[in-house]
Amino acid sequence: MSHMHDSDYWTRVHTESVVLDIGDDVGALVLYTLPHLHGREIEVSPLGQDSQRVHTAVLERRANGRTLFAAVYAELREGRYRIWGDDARLPSEVTIEAGRVAEVDWAAPVAVALT
Repeated sequence: MSHMHDSDYWTRVHTESVVLDIGDDVGALVLYTLPHLHGREIEVSPLGQDSQRVHTAVLERRANGRTLFAAVYAELREGRYRIWGDDARLPSEVTIEAGRVAEVDWAAPVAVALT
């Protein structure tokens, strides 16, 4: 599926809701990051299926009066996934459950490690 975006899609603050297509055997993932990853595309793949990678970009989002940076994978089949990152201190695996949203926080471990 191809998505058309306006010219400032990658740089603007996103305040719109995210539509998730979950249920049956499909869940979703929200990956929270630090601001320096804004605009970077981060890949995930089912464990053991490295060639089956999907990616999405980290966008700046505003929710409940708070600014955050997150990559949202709106539709992933249930199972264990690898998150492809460069920092070995960050979580690199997640379980996706049908009908649920998994959350992985790449912002907190790095923030703690730097203090």
